[in-house]
Amino acid sequence: MQLNQAKIGLALGSGSARGWSHIGVIRVLEEAGIKPDIVCGTSVGSLVGAAYVDGQLEPFEKWVRGLTWQSVMGLLDFTITGGLIHGEKLFAYLRSHFSEKDITSLSKAFGAVATELVTGREVWLRDGSVIDAVRASAALPGLFKPVEMNGRLLVDGALVNPVPVSLCRAMGADIVIAVDLNSDLIGRHFDLEQATPEPEEPEPTTFSSMLEKLPLKLGLLKSEQNGPISTIPLPSIFDVLSISLNIMQVRITRSRLAGEPADILIRPRLANLALMDYHRAAQAIDEGERATRQVLDELKELVGLR
Repeated sequence: MQLNQAKIGLALGSGSARGWSHIGVIRVLEEAGIKPDIVCGTSVGSLVGAAYVDGQLEPFEKWVRGLTWQSVMGLLDFTITGGLIHGEKLFAYLRSHFSEKDITSLSKAFGAVATELVTGREVWLRDGSVIDAVRASAALPGLFKPVEMNGRLLVDGALVNPVPVSLCRAMGADIVIAVDLNSDLIGRHFDLEQATPEPEEPEPTTFSSMLEKLPLKLGLLKSEQNGPISTIPLPSIFDVLSISLNIMQVRITRSRLAGEPADILIRPRLANLALMDYHRAAQAIDEGERATRQVLDELKELVGLR
């Protein structure tokens, strides 16, 4: 097959707020003349991918760059049933600002990955409402409520396929460019061997710090091993959950990519962005651009561009 006849697939991975870096990746690809024929996404990757294939990336980027901590909090409707966040306000906002379409009517082939909660099966969403598919793909367990579709409860696709190379291949991609947002996550939150210095200025309120004000702190670890009793500060319950999710995603990502490798793997380094740092879009987008330019020569050679 001629390289210029090969179908290019773009697999956009999961990563919560780090997912805004996908915008930077797509921008650099487009500037280089690399235009994917097939776009697949998991979790936040499905959201950015849907905006791209619908021709809405520019207004979408403008929206995410304008997000503040206060506006992010304003889009969250808290609940105690199925997850911390219901999600109705967020997706009602998306429906009002971006066109509601069927996946089959989009200008490029598009697919999203979700997980069936009861069976644990991987679910490929390739038809039906774009917004509903994105909502199911991004329903992070414990945070967002599961989504009911066709009699099934669906949650975040990152549980089974964080970087959907396999879906790109199944949809006909000959060359797959994949974006992995999870490569540098493990160990980013804290170092138990070093004391954390007190900040010189009060830090801004974040989703994590807000939850930490709840009675969820674990206290100190006391140990009598190797000498006198010592105390080691432990993270909050929210941090434990977040770090555990990071470990899970890194391990699953490595396993899936080992068995289903991409032709080019782009790895933005965004370990300093926390789970809900959606208001830090500019930093994420810039890093997506940097990571893509780093492999641009290899990309151009692969797709036959000079």
